[in-house]
Amino acid sequence: MNIRTGFGYDVHRLEEGIEFWLGGIRLNHTKGAVGHSDADVLIHAICDALLGALNLRDIGFHFPDTDPAYKGIDSKILLKNTVSLVRDKGWEISNIDSTVVLQLPKINPSIPDMQACMAEVMSIDQDQLSIKATTNEHLGYLGREEGIAAYASVLVYKK
Repeated sequence: MNIRTGFGYDVHRLEEGIEFWLGGIRLNHTKGAVGHSDADVLIHAICDALLGALNLRDIGFHFPDTDPAYKGIDSKILLKNTVSLVRDKGWEISNIDSTVVLQLPKINPSIPDMQACMAEVMSIDQDQLSIKATTNEHLGYLGREEGIAAYASVLVYKK
């Protein structure tokens, strides 16, 4: 069986008064991520991991922040389009492992909703998508609640 791995990373600044989107769902928080799209760092990291596994460059190449068509776009659309690129090349997702790094809010209670949302978008089982959360122990910009970061690794296989 032909398999490949991919790795993705994304980071965004947090600001007061902006909607907070993570894992395809809106979370209740006083701050939200700043970006050209809805700034969903988890989805962006997963997109980059999938694209990287197939040597398809990165999310900015396919959905540039210089293109007004992507201004404010729902990142679930970017994820769906990324998965289409993967499947069009004859590959399938085996599993995704991801970690979100932020001080607040605590996202563990929302992880099952994120898994359900993104699994549906990607047409995979929820069991294929691991989402973990950690703080930055009050260190650096992540620990001061100035930003949010996400890491993702994927395993894909040739159909």
